[in-house]
Amino acid sequence: MRQLVIRLFVLLAVLVTAGCGFHPRGTTQVPPELKTLIVQSGDPYGPLARTVRQQLRINDVNIVEDSKEASAKYATLRLGAETQGRDTASVFISGTTAEYSLVMTLTAQVVLPGKGIYPISTTVYRSFFDNPNAALAKDAEQELIQQEMRQRAADQLVRKLLAVHAAQLDDKTTLPKPEVIAPGADSPEVPSSSATSLQ
Repeated sequence: MRQLVIRLFVLLAVLVTAGCGFHPRGTTQVPPELKTLIVQSGDPYGPLARTVRQQLRINDVNIVEDSKEASAKYATLRLGAETQGRDTASVFISGTTAEYSLVMTLTAQVVLPGKGIYPISTTVYRSFFDNPNAALAKDAEQELIQQEMRQRAADQLVRKLLAVHAAQLDDKTTLPKPEVIAPGADSPEVPSSSATSLQ
Protein backbone atom coordinates (compact mmCIF):
# COMPACT_ATOMS: atom_id res chain seq x y z
CA MET A 1 0.00 0.00 0.00
CA ARG A 2 2.82 2.36 0.86
CA GLN A 3 4.52 1.65 -2.49
CA LEU A 4 1.29 2.54 -4.30
CA VAL A 5 0.99 5.86 -2.46
CA ILE A 6 4.62 6.75 -3.29
CA ARG A 7 4.09 5.89 -6.97
CA LEU A 8 0.93 7.99 -7.12
CA PHE A 9 2.74 10.90 -5.47
CA VAL A 10 5.64 10.71 -7.96
CA LEU A 11 3.18 10.47 -10.89
CA LEU A 12 1.30 13.53 -9.58
CA ALA A 13 4.58 15.48 -9.22
CA VAL A 14 5.55 14.62 -12.82
CA LEU A 15 2.16 15.71 -14.15
CA VAL A 16 2.24 18.98 -12.22
CA THR A 17 5.76 19.91 -13.41
CA ALA A 18 4.90 18.96 -17.00
CA GLY A 19 1.77 21.10 -16.93
CA CYS A 20 3.44 24.22 -15.54
CA GLY A 21 5.99 24.48 -18.36
CA PHE A 22 8.94 23.23 -16.31
CA HIS A 23 12.09 22.50 -18.33
CA PRO A 24 15.43 21.08 -17.21
CA ARG A 25 18.10 23.63 -16.37
CA GLY A 26 20.25 24.60 -19.34
CA THR A 27 17.52 24.24 -21.94
CA THR A 28 15.34 26.89 -23.56
CA GLN A 29 11.87 26.52 -25.01
CA VAL A 30 12.75 27.64 -28.54
CA PRO A 31 9.80 29.00 -30.58
CA PRO A 32 8.43 26.60 -33.25
CA GLU A 33 9.47 28.78 -36.21
CA LEU A 34 13.09 28.66 -34.96
CA LYS A 35 13.21 24.91 -34.26
CA THR A 36 14.95 24.44 -37.61
CA LEU A 37 17.83 26.81 -38.34
CA ILE A 38 20.59 27.47 -40.82
CA VAL A 39 23.80 28.56 -39.06
CA GLN A 40 26.12 30.86 -41.02
CA SER A 41 29.56 31.86 -39.77
CA GLY A 42 32.73 33.34 -41.18
CA ASP A 43 34.61 30.50 -39.44
CA PRO A 44 32.23 27.50 -39.56
CA TYR A 45 34.73 25.18 -37.84
CA GLY A 46 35.94 27.67 -35.25
CA PRO A 47 35.31 27.41 -31.50
CA LEU A 48 32.42 29.91 -31.55
CA ALA A 49 30.46 28.18 -34.34
CA ARG A 50 31.01 24.75 -32.75
CA THR A 51 29.89 25.98 -29.32
CA VAL A 52 26.75 27.66 -30.72
CA ARG A 53 25.83 24.52 -32.70
CA GLN A 54 26.30 22.43 -29.56
CA GLN A 55 23.98 24.72 -27.56
CA LEU A 56 21.37 24.65 -30.32
CA ARG A 57 21.40 20.83 -30.37
CA ILE A 58 21.08 20.73 -26.56
CA ASN A 59 17.91 22.81 -27.00
CA ASP A 60 16.51 20.40 -29.66
CA VAL A 61 17.09 22.77 -32.59
CA ASN A 62 17.54 21.04 -35.93
CA ILE A 63 20.45 22.51 -37.93
CA VAL A 64 20.17 22.19 -41.72
CA GLU A 65 22.70 22.81 -44.48
CA ASP A 66 22.69 26.22 -46.13
CA SER A 67 21.09 26.22 -49.59
CA LYS A 68 18.86 28.47 -51.67
CA GLU A 69 15.79 26.31 -51.01
CA ALA A 70 16.50 26.00 -47.29
CA SER A 71 17.12 29.75 -46.81
CA ALA A 72 13.75 30.51 -48.41
CA LYS A 73 12.01 28.13 -46.01
CA TYR A 74 13.91 28.21 -42.71
CA ALA A 75 15.30 30.93 -40.44
CA THR A 76 19.03 31.70 -40.58
CA LEU A 77 21.30 32.46 -37.61
CA ARG A 78 24.22 34.58 -38.83
CA LEU A 79 27.03 34.59 -36.30
CA GLY A 80 29.00 37.83 -36.13
CA ALA A 81 32.26 38.66 -34.47
CA GLU A 82 33.40 37.42 -31.07
CA THR A 83 35.13 40.30 -29.32
CA GLN A 84 37.21 39.83 -26.18
CA GLY A 85 38.71 42.37 -23.83
CA ARG A 86 40.10 42.68 -20.35
CA ASP A 87 40.42 45.40 -17.76
CA THR A 88 42.53 45.53 -14.62
CA ALA A 89 40.39 44.67 -11.59
CA SER A 90 43.06 44.75 -8.85
CA VAL A 91 46.84 45.18 -8.45
CA PHE A 92 49.58 43.87 -6.19
CA ILE A 93 51.46 46.17 -3.79
CA SER A 94 54.26 46.29 -6.37
CA GLY A 95 51.86 47.79 -8.90
CA THR A 96 51.59 44.75 -11.23
CA THR A 97 48.16 43.45 -12.20
CA ALA A 98 46.74 40.87 -9.79
CA GLU A 99 43.29 40.31 -11.29
CA TYR A 100 41.68 40.94 -14.66
CA SER A 101 38.04 41.40 -15.55
CA LEU A 102 37.48 39.49 -18.82
CA VAL A 103 34.70 40.55 -21.21
CA MET A 104 33.35 38.58 -24.16
CA THR A 105 30.67 39.89 -26.55
CA LEU A 106 28.91 37.85 -29.23
CA THR A 107 26.79 39.39 -31.97
CA ALA A 108 24.43 37.65 -34.37
CA GLN A 109 21.46 38.19 -36.67
CA VAL A 110 18.35 36.08 -37.07
CA VAL A 111 16.96 36.25 -40.60
CA LEU A 112 13.33 35.18 -40.90
CA PRO A 113 12.40 34.63 -44.57
CA GLY A 114 9.87 37.21 -45.69
CA LYS A 115 9.69 38.81 -42.22
CA GLY A 116 12.92 40.66 -41.52
CA ILE A 117 16.32 40.66 -39.82
CA TYR A 118 16.58 40.73 -36.02
CA PRO A 119 19.99 41.57 -34.46
CA ILE A 120 20.88 39.94 -31.13
CA SER A 121 23.95 40.18 -28.90
CA THR A 122 25.14 39.06 -25.51
CA THR A 123 28.01 39.98 -23.17
CA VAL A 124 29.63 37.76 -20.54
CA TYR A 125 31.97 38.90 -17.73
CA ARG A 126 34.45 36.86 -15.69
CA SER A 127 37.32 37.62 -13.33
CA PHE A 128 40.75 36.03 -13.80
CA PHE A 129 43.57 35.96 -11.22
CA ASP A 130 46.95 36.62 -12.83
CA ASN A 131 49.62 34.59 -11.05
CA PRO A 132 53.07 35.68 -12.36
CA ASN A 133 54.74 32.65 -10.71
CA ALA A 134 52.80 30.09 -12.80
CA ALA A 135 52.88 31.32 -16.39
CA LEU A 136 52.07 27.96 -18.05
CA ALA A 137 49.22 27.17 -15.65
CA LYS A 138 47.93 30.73 -16.14
CA ASP A 139 47.68 30.29 -19.94
CA ALA A 140 45.89 26.95 -19.61
CA GLU A 141 43.48 28.39 -17.05
CA GLN A 142 42.76 31.39 -19.27
CA GLU A 143 41.90 29.10 -22.20
CA LEU A 144 39.49 27.12 -19.99
CA ILE A 145 37.87 30.35 -18.75
CA GLN A 146 37.46 31.63 -22.31
CA GLN A 147 35.81 28.37 -23.39
CA GLU A 148 33.48 28.54 -20.37
CA MET A 149 32.61 32.15 -21.21
CA ARG A 150 31.97 31.13 -24.83
CA GLN A 151 29.57 28.41 -23.67
CA ARG A 152 27.71 30.83 -21.40
CA ALA A 153 27.50 33.41 -24.18
CA ALA A 154 26.24 30.79 -26.66
CA ASP A 155 23.60 29.69 -24.14
CA GLN A 156 22.45 33.29 -23.69
CA LEU A 157 22.41 33.75 -27.47
CA VAL A 158 20.03 30.78 -27.78
CA ARG A 159 17.83 32.30 -25.06
CA LYS A 160 17.69 35.53 -27.09
CA LEU A 161 15.74 33.58 -29.74
CA LEU A 162 12.72 34.09 -27.47
CA ALA A 163 13.24 37.86 -27.81
CA VAL A 164 13.25 37.47 -31.59
CA HIS A 165 9.93 35.65 -31.38
CA ALA A 166 8.50 38.44 -29.18
CA ALA A 167 9.78 41.13 -31.57
CA GLN A 168 8.19 39.32 -34.49
CA LEU A 169 4.85 39.25 -32.66
CA ASP A 170 5.19 42.99 -31.95
CA ASP A 171 5.77 43.65 -35.65
CA LYS A 172 2.55 41.82 -36.46
CA THR A 173 0.50 43.83 -33.95
CA THR A 174 1.81 47.28 -34.87
CA LEU A 175 -0.72 49.49 -36.61
CA PRO A 176 -0.04 50.59 -40.21
CA LYS A 177 1.31 54.11 -40.66
CA PRO A 178 -1.24 56.72 -41.77
CA GLU A 179 -1.18 57.60 -45.45
CA VAL A 180 0.57 60.89 -46.17
CA ILE A 181 -0.97 63.04 -48.90
CA ALA A 182 1.47 65.22 -50.82
CA PRO A 183 0.80 68.98 -50.84
CA GLY A 184 -1.25 70.06 -53.85
CA ALA A 185 -2.65 66.59 -54.41
CA ASP A 186 -6.38 66.13 -54.64
CA SER A 187 -7.78 65.43 -51.20
CA PRO A 188 -9.91 62.31 -50.89
CA GLU A 189 -13.63 62.77 -51.15
CA VAL A 190 -15.31 63.19 -47.75
CA PRO A 191 -18.39 61.02 -47.25
CA SER A 192 -21.65 62.92 -46.92
CA SER A 193 -22.24 61.74 -43.35
CA SER A 194 -18.86 63.18 -42.28
CA ALA A 195 -19.51 66.39 -44.13
CA THR A 196 -22.81 66.97 -42.34
CA SER A 197 -21.23 66.28 -38.96
CA LEU A 198 -18.58 68.95 -39.56
CA GLN A 199 -21.16 71.68 -40.27
